[in-house]
Amino acid sequence: MTRFAALLLFASGAFAQTDWPSFGNDPGAMRYSTLGQINTGNVERLQPAWTFRTGKPGSEAVPVVIGGVMYATAPDGVYALVPETGELLWKHDASPVALRGLAYWPGSGGLHPRVFVGNGAYLLALDVTTGKSAPGFGNEGRVDLKTGVLGALTDGRYVLQSPPAVFGDVLITGCSNGEGSPSEGAYGDIRGWDARTGKLLWTFHTVPRPGEAGSETWPPDAWKNRSGTNTWGFFTVDVKRGIVYAPLGSPTSDFYGQDRVGDGLYGNSLVALDARTGARIWHRQLVHHDLWDYDLAAPPALFEIRRGGRVIPAVAQITKMGLLFVYDRVTGEPVYGVEERPVPRTATPGEVTAATQPFPLKPPPLSKNTFRMEEMYDRSPEHARFCQELFATNQMKIGAPYTPLPLEGNALLFPSTLGGGNWGGVSIDPSLGLLFVNVMHLGQWGHLEKRGAEYVRTSAYGPYARFWNRETHIPCQNPPFGEMIAVDLASGDIAWRAPLGRIEALEAIGVRDTGTLSLGGSMATAGGLVFIGATNDARFRAFDSKAGKVLWEVKLEANGHSSPMTYMGRDGRQYVALMAAGGGAFFGGPVSNTLVAFALPDVLRKPLPVAVSKAVAAAAAARRGLPKVGGFAPAVLPPGGAKALVDKTCGAGCHDIEVVTSQRMNAADWNAVVQNMVARGAQASEGDVKAIVDYLSKTLGR
Repeated sequence: MTRFAALLLFASGAFAQTDWPSFGNDPGAMRYSTLGQINTGNVERLQPAWTFRTGKPGSEAVPVVIGGVMYATAPDGVYALVPETGELLWKHDASPVALRGLAYWPGSGGLHPRVFVGNGAYLLALDVTTGKSAPGFGNEGRVDLKTGVLGALTDGRYVLQSPPAVFGDVLITGCSNGEGSPSEGAYGDIRGWDARTGKLLWTFHTVPRPGEAGSETWPPDAWKNRSGTNTWGFFTVDVKRGIVYAPLGSPTSDFYGQDRVGDGLYGNSLVALDARTGARIWHRQLVHHDLWDYDLAAPPALFEIRRGGRVIPAVAQITKMGLLFVYDRVTGEPVYGVEERPVPRTATPGEVTAATQPFPLKPPPLSKNTFRMEEMYDRSPEHARFCQELFATNQMKIGAPYTPLPLEGNALLFPSTLGGGNWGGVSIDPSLGLLFVNVMHLGQWGHLEKRGAEYVRTSAYGPYARFWNRETHIPCQNPPFGEMIAVDLASGDIAWRAPLGRIEALEAIGVRDTGTLSLGGSMATAGGLVFIGATNDARFRAFDSKAGKVLWEVKLEANGHSSPMTYMGRDGRQYVALMAAGGGAFFGGPVSNTLVAFALPDVLRKPLPVAVSKAVAAAAAARRGLPKVGGFAPAVLPPGGAKALVDKTCGAGCHDIEVVTSQRMNAADWNAVVQNMVARGAQASEGDVKAIVDYLSKTLGR
């Protein structure tokens, strides 16, 4: 494994506007890039620039590019790549690695930058200068996240599926701890950690303990080992105000709540916390007493709205219900208004459903949440016949939004548990004042059946019955089945909507503009484009931001159930990249783990720095177990003074000596670095430290 990629990064300083430093680009996840080399006038010429295939398939990760290095994840590890060529610099083997990528921390107090990623129930820290676990973090580079959340249990499900949020030197984590039956499990608490040491800084109880605000929304003792109520998706951060926004999932169990009668805070809530302390600032519950698996998962997108002569700092939350809620992110007050509307009640013994649910006044529902018989699919005979038989055979009755499942027959309601929106979230073009989101139009059906002491969701299709043909994944209402939608943020009105995706089997018989189902998100750019993969037709597309017209489309090896990103390479070319991983458990189809980057072929390319090719050659040699090649001789310390002492102290175990020789620092900075090394376990007396600092500041000073 080579260290030279990290040296390129270390020399570059802070990341540039041309980078893509986090899953959402900015900490508030607008997913917007100021790059415009690729634009509406030339996007049709976009071609594949490089492809990189990881080992084990099944990723939904968004790569990040910082200071000349791309960091990407797959289920089998973390990869560092040359972003202009896709060549491998180093790989850190770890399994399992979180589904949705990693977070980058720029370092502080003499510590090198790190990337943080979920490793099952652990938070793993990697020093980017070595590609190895950061030994000063937790226990040799990882923190056991189960510690402190098991309550009275000896063990329980707990996985970090999405990257932590980064605020200064604070890492903020959620979890996936199970939302189904049984109700008992690990807590879904949100926690803040010291990015330098892995020390726990604060905890926010997502199910309030007795005496805490919100505990009155639970029955006595119902909080104990209550699973679910988790942030399994993405946090976002208002860095200026020090606020972290958390979208929370359903309490367990998510289809039956007899043992949690009440609203059950902070389930299905958007919660604003003080990023330094974890103290609650405000919350808004978007589903009361959830019985439909309508957990929040999308990143709460942060942006500004110019409206009525003032600027509103806003946060938008797209939901599985297909409803877009927009709030003032400082006060939590609705921007376009929200009202509680009466909804159907349950007849299940012991269950008590909420009398009302919140609905935004604007925009209107973005995905289908009602159904009429005249909307039954009728575009082609074979599928129409299938859908009519499915409806009749299973004695379905059409339900309004938030209809509880019945004990007899089957209720049909929209959207399904896959949602109208999902974890991919939204993207925003602040120059146009437009928000973009992809939604699905898919129903679900089923009933409750008593098993033992509780009722469980079931149907002839099993617990998760979607209103579609299970073999073809074609829904049973008329198209469109999926759409791309733009919302005017000044007014809250829909600016445009267009079918997203295609179904080749229907196109072959003349049924077009169907759209299709999707999981993943979009990206907006200053080139007037909205890029999106996400669809289950294995395509990658670019829409005209203003008009909603598809300007470019390409076939991928597998479904791109992730979100795209873009960056400017050191060769002067803008790249757009996406992970194509496959259909997974929801949509089927080819499965791979292919990271593909696209660029304009006719842009004059500048040569990459010589250090890049040397780093790639050194990495390849290291993987083959050969001496370093390409003119890259081992780093050598300057002669004289405490050279031998530095070799012994700084080059033993933690990193190669080139991490030292690549730096130029004054005495104070070298002292901070050496003191930190000693704190992390390096063996050096006070006299040794003084001699080392004196030698380094003289021979490797600024």
